Amino acid sequence: MPDLPHDPQQQFSQGDLDRIAYGSDPAPHSVLGAHEVGTGHVVRVVRHLARRVLIDSDGSRYEAEHLGIGVWEATLPGPIAEYTVTTEHDDGSIWTAEDPYRFTPTIGELALHLWSEGRLEEAWRELGARVMEHQGVEGVSFTVWAPHAKAVRVRGDFNEWDGTGHPMRTMGSSGIWELFVPQARAGHRYKFALLGRDGWVERADPFAQRTEEPPATASIVHASRFAWSDDEWMSARASTNPHDGPMSIYEMHLGSWRDGRSYRSIADDLIDYLADTGFTHVEFMPLAEHPYGPSWGYQVTGYYAPTSRWGSPDDL
Repeated sequence: MPDLPHDPQQQFSQGDLDRIAYGSDPAPHSVLGAHEVGTGHVVRVVRHLARRVLIDSDGSRYEAEHLGIGVWEATLPGPIAEYTVTTEHDDGSIWTAEDPYRFTPTIGELALHLWSEGRLEEAWRELGARVMEHQGVEGVSFTVWAPHAKAVRVRGDFNEWDGTGHPMRTMGSSGIWELFVPQARAGHRYKFALLGRDGWVERADPFAQRTEEPPATASIVHASRFAWSDDEWMSARASTNPHDGPMSIYEMHLGSWRDGRSYRSIADDLIDYLADTGFTHVEFMPLAEHPYGPSWGYQVTGYYAPTSRWGSPDDL
């Protein structure tokens, strides 16, 4: 089981700093972010290779102290609601960003309870990578089920594939880990890094809605912009009994039909072909993501992601 959360006022040992700095703490929000101390707050962040770190809050700027190996701490007087972190590097570059560790969880207690009971029937709405606005900030919620992991990190294009600065928090006995990343956006590639008995291993997101084209294996943050326009067809279907009409099903493998076109380019020709040959329905061989093309799609690795071989999810 993961360790219990830390006391925000405690003094940290070298082992504590190592776990925080290198993303192996299972309860990073109990150390990082803002924590009430006396009449003020202490804000802790991880910024490797930083020369200077500043906390900006309510029009004021506060200098952070380097505790060691990339962990910084600043003390702010009075209450604190929102803040950003400004990082300066030796090359003169300056970066201001939201702190992932100031946000509350993006998955609720009800969803966690239903998941634990095996009754979260629309789990894809809660797990994976979800583009959202959380507490007034745009970003991506990352959630993954890893019940035997000692720690979990998320790494991707948004952190230059260095997950040490983005450890996720355990959500108790549910086995789910969560982190809201303001810097992440749709189109970013990502993977999860899990710490087990044999060290760190990388895993793609089983709830990803988009992936890289094989043999590449990263998941991709996806936010659908598809606008449905089938209201008339849906109404017509609802007003008829499908058992009253004939049915002739054409089974096909999209990748080998004619010249193996994309989702979009195949549409018109396929409809014309089906109409000319008298078929009423089409059954596609598996379209979910799979690593081995000659399997015809039967070795699925991404149940929520249409294969990227022929286009994006919105193309389908």
